[in-house]
Amino acid sequence: MHLALLMLQEQPDPQQVAKIMATVLPLMGIFIIIALIVVILPFWFICKKAGFSPWLALLNLIPLGNLILLYVLAFAEWKVAPIAPPPFNYPYPPPPPQG
Repeated sequence: MHLALLMLQEQPDPQQVAKIMATVLPLMGIFIIIALIVVILPFWFICKKAGFSPWLALLNLIPLGNLILLYVLAFAEWKVAPIAPPPFNYPYPPPPPQG
């Protein structure tokens, strides 16, 4: 509400603007840190499970870095082997009778 009233004034009070900025800037910083953690943490675990260096997750910090990392993960050959073979080895069905 205060911000809307501030914008309606022709000449905003510099002290009031300073108070608003002193409140908004720390909150923006905290929001940015939380958003980065939400993005980087899953990429860290994906890279580690795929056999790549988990430090590649920090590519998300540069502009379009997340797009580069996405293409690296999508088209690179993963260095991990399957954990276990399929649980059942079904026999092939018998061939049809020939006659």
